[in-house]
Amino acid sequence: MVIQTGGMAAVTVTFARYFAELTHWNLPEGPTVVATLTLLTLINCLGVKLGSRVQSALMVLKIAAIAGLVVAGFLLIRAPYSLTHPVTDQPMSFSLATAFGAAMVPVLFAFGGWQTTSFVAGEIRDPRKNLPRALLIGVAGVITLYVTVNMVYVRALGATGLANTTVPATAAMRLALGDRGATLIALGIAVSTLGFLSQSVLTAPRVYFAMAEDGVFFRSVASVNARTHVPVVAIVLQSIWTAVVALSGKYEQILNYVVSMDFLFFGLTASCLFVFRRREKLEGTRTAGYRVPGHPVTTMIFISISWLVVANTIYKYPANSLLGMLILLLGLPVYLLWRWRQSGVRG
Repeated sequence: MVIQTGGMAAVTVTFARYFAELTHWNLPEGPTVVATLTLLTLINCLGVKLGSRVQSALMVLKIAAIAGLVVAGFLLIRAPYSLTHPVTDQPMSFSLATAFGAAMVPVLFAFGGWQTTSFVAGEIRDPRKNLPRALLIGVAGVITLYVTVNMVYVRALGATGLANTTVPATAAMRLALGDRGATLIALGIAVSTLGFLSQSVLTAPRVYFAMAEDGVFFRSVASVNARTHVPVVAIVLQSIWTAVVALSGKYEQILNYVVSMDFLFFGLTASCLFVFRRREKLEGTRTAGYRVPGHPVTTMIFISISWLVVANTIYKYPANSLLGMLILLLGLPVYLLWRWRQSGVRG
């Protein structure tokens, strides 16, 4: 819960900042954060169909905004910079490698979210076929869009200009279309963050629902509304906790411990494949549900990269990363208590 709500909290804060910039309302971030989460919670509590329709609409608007940025960046920038640059301007060293890893933290966060598709696997038709297909198409699409957008940034701002701005999309669109373009892309980014929040409110509560079904969380969280067929308690619980996280920490703190925890569990999840393979070998079976091209080499590469990200994040941002570790460890006694209660009920 902490990992998922941490990511949502960071993105909610981003939306609040762009909303203030667009409206020019001198509001603190807190009320905007609470109002945004409340609205998305209500929409998703009214049913999966409504929530998915809102998510689909936001996704289309997000892609349209990115496409507009790409077209404007390639066609309307009058004095573009070269897209070819040296990979590095200094010799390879340990400090350079760790600095590169630190710079990848927000990048990895931006590319994240693909894992939440699996949260709704129980509600997908033919998940064995459709879930991998959705993941492959979605990740390939995100890579294409994001790499193209970064080409626009380098072309519009140059390497130095890109390094010196915290709002590259706004800066690039201002060069292409003036202040009107900067306003439009700020609106696009706000819609983009809202789209991420919408899919998180739609998908993540299914994890808490499954935990409650397995007896390792409050049983009421597994309740489903008879009319809308959605886990209302789980959705509301997540949104409340997201608001608490968003209002209690700084954006950079949230981002660092979310990325380190995310990639810790990405590696742990991938390592489960070795457990499944060993069970199959001992039992003399072959389960079609655990096919992984290139295993075990590809699996080991994924695990190694995931845990290198964790190690580097802890090295560069020890306080923020270890805060996430501490929160995680505090959850272990709670989990063991639930397991003990569940075993007592079964006994």
